[in-house]
Amino acid sequence: MHIITTTEELQSVCDRLASEKFVTVDTEFMRETTYWPLLCLIQIAGEHDEVIVDPLSEDLSLEPFMELMANSSVMKVFHAARQDVEIIHHLGGIVPTPMFDTQVAAMVCGFGDSIGYENIVRQLTGNSIDKSSRFTDWSRRPLSDKQLSYALSDVTHLRLVYRKLRKSLNKSNRESWLTEEMAILTSPNTYSAQPEEAWKRLKFKARNKKSLAVFMHVAAWREREAQERDVPRNRVLKEDALGELAVQAPDSVEGLARLRALPRGFAQSRQAKSLLQAVADGRNMDPEDVPSVKHNNKPPVPAPASVVDLLKVTLKYVCESHGVASKLIANVADLEAIALNDQANVNALKGWRRKLFGEIALDVKHGKLAVALEDGEITIEPRQTTRARAAE
Repeated sequence: MHIITTTEELQSVCDRLASEKFVTVDTEFMRETTYWPLLCLIQIAGEHDEVIVDPLSEDLSLEPFMELMANSSVMKVFHAARQDVEIIHHLGGIVPTPMFDTQVAAMVCGFGDSIGYENIVRQLTGNSIDKSSRFTDWSRRPLSDKQLSYALSDVTHLRLVYRKLRKSLNKSNRESWLTEEMAILTSPNTYSAQPEEAWKRLKFKARNKKSLAVFMHVAAWREREAQERDVPRNRVLKEDALGELAVQAPDSVEGLARLRALPRGFAQSRQAKSLLQAVADGRNMDPEDVPSVKHNNKPPVPAPASVVDLLKVTLKYVCESHGVASKLIANVADLEAIALNDQANVNALKGWRRKLFGEIALDVKHGKLAVALEDGEITIEPRQTTRARAAE
């Protein structure tokens, strides 16, 4: 099986693919020992071309590929696109546009929650995929024919999957649903790894603004270190060490050495000085620039279990009736929020989800609609009042 290893070959195939209505794309990468994913293979297929590109080749520049990804006249089709797009954004500074994610489209079309590629291929094409090569070392050369066949199948089957999902979307008039769901995947902000935002992804219960400020700065310090050294975040410092640093806020090497969560000898390392500076920056941060710390010792009001159960049944009914994955509409936390508050800030009460499910959920909650069984099937109908039943 021929692999593209030169820029000239890649340019030639990308020139041909630029005339296609759509191309299917997949990548193979490694990231167990790095911060940034190591791109090992790129697979691309058009109507007549299906190729494998070796980005590790010294004779190859990815510029033709990036130009294809930025070509607004060619639809780029992925399955579970997020990690593939993260790599493209990191290496090329772009988000492929326009873009179609078959996993998201499958949920919109009722194929279940976060359906896997092998499953959707089997359901829509009748073909099966040998996944035994999935977790092999893609950075080793040469690659076996089995590895290459597996890699290429990820884009060849995707052509038919895309066509069938596109047809289903057109038939059900759900293109706008997919567009709304793709908004996060197509936003460059999704793939922008800003160190200053790192603390938001971590769990830390701040005692006060000072500890939160220090936590914000040491989390940003760890993120920068991981990026610059290209190592996993936990290789720099464990998450529990960030919390201990925030609480103790040491101001000296001796103070660092006393922290149990830090690796032995870290206080004498090259990174110790810059970490102490990050702690100091946190201590000196203007309190006005630190988010508020909520001190609410009252346990949260639990959502009425009976109402949540009714909403779960309602969600199941709506999703089965309309052929859409329940995960796309609401999760348990959303249902609990709706049970407590008619104006809950959840997606299930916004946009197309509100029309499909949210309004029905609120009517069930307030007794305007009744959930019942008819011949063993769930039904939701206007609720009869006691007076109406008595009149019968």
